[in-house]
Amino acid sequence: MSYETFTVDIDSDGIALVTIDLPGQSMNVWNQALITDFKAFVEELVSKDEIKGAVITSGKPSGFLAGADLNMLGASKADSMAEAFESAWELNGMLRRMETGGNSAKDLLKGTAHAKPVACALNGLALGGGLELALACHYRVCADNPKIQLGLPEVQVGLLPGGGGTQRLPRLAGLQAAGMAIMTGQPMNPQAALAQKIVDEVVPADEVVAKAKSWVKANPKASAPWDKKGYKFPGGAGSMDPRAVPLYLGSSAIALKQSKGNYEAVKAILSCLYEGSMLPMDTALRVESKYFTKLLSGPQAKNMIRTLFINKQAAEKGAARPEGVPPTELKTVGILGAGLMGSGITHVTAKGGMNVVVLDRSMEEAQKAVAYSQKIVDKGVKRGKMTQEKADAFMARIKPTDNYDDLKDVDLIIEAVFERPDIKADVIKKTEAVIGKDVVFASNTSTLPITGLAKNSERPDQFIGMHFFSPVEKMPLLEIIPGAETGDKALAVALDYNARIRKTPIVVKDVRGFYTNRVFPPYANEAMLMVAEGVKPALIENAAIAMGMPIGPLAVVDETTLQLGYDIMTSTKEEMGDAYVSSGTEELMEIMVKQIDRRGRRFGGGFYEYADDGSKKLWPGLADHFPLAEDQPDVEEVKQRLMFIQLIATAQCFDEGVVSDPQSADLGAIFGWGFAPWTGGPMSHIDTMGVDNFVRIADNLAQKYGERFKPPMSFREKADAGESFYKAA
Repeated sequence: MSYETFTVDIDSDGIALVTIDLPGQSMNVWNQALITDFKAFVEELVSKDEIKGAVITSGKPSGFLAGADLNMLGASKADSMAEAFESAWELNGMLRRMETGGNSAKDLLKGTAHAKPVACALNGLALGGGLELALACHYRVCADNPKIQLGLPEVQVGLLPGGGGTQRLPRLAGLQAAGMAIMTGQPMNPQAALAQKIVDEVVPADEVVAKAKSWVKANPKASAPWDKKGYKFPGGAGSMDPRAVPLYLGSSAIALKQSKGNYEAVKAILSCLYEGSMLPMDTALRVESKYFTKLLSGPQAKNMIRTLFINKQAAEKGAARPEGVPPTELKTVGILGAGLMGSGITHVTAKGGMNVVVLDRSMEEAQKAVAYSQKIVDKGVKRGKMTQEKADAFMARIKPTDNYDDLKDVDLIIEAVFERPDIKADVIKKTEAVIGKDVVFASNTSTLPITGLAKNSERPDQFIGMHFFSPVEKMPLLEIIPGAETGDKALAVALDYNARIRKTPIVVKDVRGFYTNRVFPPYANEAMLMVAEGVKPALIENAAIAMGMPIGPLAVVDETTLQLGYDIMTSTKEEMGDAYVSSGTEELMEIMVKQIDRRGRRFGGGFYEYADDGSKKLWPGLADHFPLAEDQPDVEEVKQRLMFIQLIATAQCFDEGVVSDPQSADLGAIFGWGFAPWTGGPMSHIDTMGVDNFVRIADNLAQKYGERFKPPMSFREKADAGESFYKAA
């Protein structure tokens, strides 16, 4: 029998070598075609006497198997929960049939039946359903390569391993090790997997198939450990063992600390581990499929899969790129400015394989970009992540200069000088005097409108904004901002460049602050308003973290500095004059920056005080200037204020077309300022709670705290129509 997704070669010993190689795909994944093919092969394996056993491997250099096709899962629909369960059970049931050889667990335990031996030859990464396929084999041989990743990362998209991972992994590695691996989703290397008995052998890459075949040949009758009489959980009898009680107490506490109770998948994983370890394998696997079905049918997993995988992948592949514009080959990029941002942009550009000419007002200043990258690559060499040869080649791509003539052959310019219109105007004119006529000029700015900066250019159709985030080498988002006269070529080149540096791009409207700097300041301001009202700073910070934000808003303000906020506030006031609308934080900023010199971490301290060892704690002196109120709000009230101020600001940006679609709003929020990933992003969160419910709560907050919480009229209309944003999109 021939298959579309893998080849089967049966040798003279009757051992079938199954080489998975999905056509037209860079990586093997469990899609419907592979599931259908594999199901048919399992039936052949079970029923045909000429097949004595099997070895499963991959024909792709990218790895073994990366798990389930999330596009398939994200689009899954069922008419009933029973139908959804049967769909979820398909992979689990198929792997169990392979594991048992079609025999009953009862006969296997008695020793009156055995399965045909199946070994796995892991010649590359095995994640999610890929590792679950390996775990369902009777023997696992892995290539000795420390870069190979083995893990179950499903929790990161709101799911749990649905192919037996929550049952087989703890039966091999023990409840504690398996629980931590599944709840964090962190992968391990082959040696770590060997130590935990997750794989049986680690051998040179060119020996994996031969070793797997040798085992199959030497073991004509196979059974999984849990299908043998007398099997016991590593470390005890699962959840029924008294020693498991502190494990579950500890795991629950650790899980709560990590997830803050926001992630449904973490709770479901704990339930699978607890219930499954008390049950026979066949029942335990059905319990796992039950919890998997519940998660996949719920809004949280669908939102997370949609935003964190499907829409992220589409954006990174250039979904916003104009059609009909041929790709631009970017060999050399000119970077103007070797400060913190310019140095970071220089680094990611060189990392993307492009040459960089980095210019500053003196060679001494330009060398700062070289030193910045040198420090990073030296650390990489020291940690064994990069060879010295590769580090030297990396650094050879960076050329510092103080001479504009050195920019004459670049394919793209990215300007990252000081955030002042007059300085930017000067470098635009000097640069355009030497670069080629068709070279796109991009300006890195966090607030200055691109249309205004483009007035200094002789080619405004080739002028575009690129807003990078600091530190550039770590932050995943790139805001791309076309000005009023920006043409398709400039947008296409910006996205071609982004594909090389591998950021998540969103295209936003040219307004002051663009998207992220329109939404994050109201969130930070709300926290500062609460400080001014006398709300305990620790309550504010802890409420934000409990809500799913990576760190508290006051800590973020300290990092970005109150001085920067004060400067932006002052310049905005000057520019807008009578049209300036107060944020309510002006007095607090004046006190913190001008009166008591608490300007942020870089200046010695702000809301926090910082020790020499890098630790920090909230500054006790805050209460002297902003006395604590006698009546404190409860944590849910603080969480609601901090959440809804972000939702309202996002809604306003969407209403004004700053972001043109809900997916860009969600990507920008999660990857720009760390908006709670469990929601799938602010627009997903609004859809999930219901637009009518969002409007009702926002109106209540507006009555209590002020007009800043009022939702836009378009959202009221959407609520009245009973519509949702993603359905419309």
